[in-house]
Amino acid sequence: MNRYRLGLGAVLALVGHMTMAQPVLSAVGLESQYANVLSQIGGPYVKVTSIQSNPNTDPHEFEVTPSVERTFHQADLVVENGLGYDSWATQMLYGTHATVLSAQTLLHLPASTPNPHLWYRTDTMPAVAAAAAAFFEAKDPAHKAAYETNLKKFDASLVPWKAEIAAVKAEYAGAPVAVTEPVADYLLQETGLKIMTPFSFELSVMNDTDPSPQDVATEEALLKDRKVRVFAYNDQVTDPQTQMLLMLAKTHNVQVLPVYELMPASAKTYQDWMLQTTTALKQALAASAR
Repeated sequence: MNRYRLGLGAVLALVGHMTMAQPVLSAVGLESQYANVLSQIGGPYVKVTSIQSNPNTDPHEFEVTPSVERTFHQADLVVENGLGYDSWATQMLYGTHATVLSAQTLLHLPASTPNPHLWYRTDTMPAVAAAAAAFFEAKDPAHKAAYETNLKKFDASLVPWKAEIAAVKAEYAGAPVAVTEPVADYLLQETGLKIMTPFSFELSVMNDTDPSPQDVATEEALLKDRKVRVFAYNDQVTDPQTQMLLMLAKTHNVQVLPVYELMPASAKTYQDWMLQTTTALKQALAASAR
């Protein structure tokens, strides 16, 4: 009988713990990287939904479904990238009770900022995480200590990535690289690398317009003549022209660095993804010197 009572007590304790850990808030990340950070900060007390999460699809061809609209109406917090990257959600969020956090706004960036891929900046996610933690604490003060602890853990987890950036910069600053579009430009610039691709070419590819013949010739020459050590290739959004450039890079033994606009399956967390990419960049630079 005593053993039965102890077992029942343990079950009741477990049930009580599970009840306490039920989500009390709902948050949405328009892209998987933002949703991942929200999950790390919110823990068990915040139900997090990612709207765009498939790294094998073109995020620019995203089609809104009725379930997305329902998700927005249930959300307490929505995190967007801004700079027009996810402007499709703006009208849908009207009439909801959700608070919207914009990475663009948190970084005080003007609308004219040409590169919207803010998650490759080292200052973006700390700002998003801090703002999300403050929101969760205000709405759910009973779990304030948990949110504060999670924020500290998240900030600390970015240290290896920043150290890897510093290591790349110390050894390879000034090394020339080429890109298809400005997906990882912020990271490449922070590591001190020199992007040789004409920025007008990058913008044309990003905006799905035809680059000028001069820009195409310049980009092709960078790869054919091996004027660059690494080619950062958007592996998620491709077209015949970028695929041709990829073939040129491989033919002329230019190291290729795949980059993505949403978290790839190989990464468990946002910081894993950034560290993996930066390590791959360092390895590509090392291989290019052989």
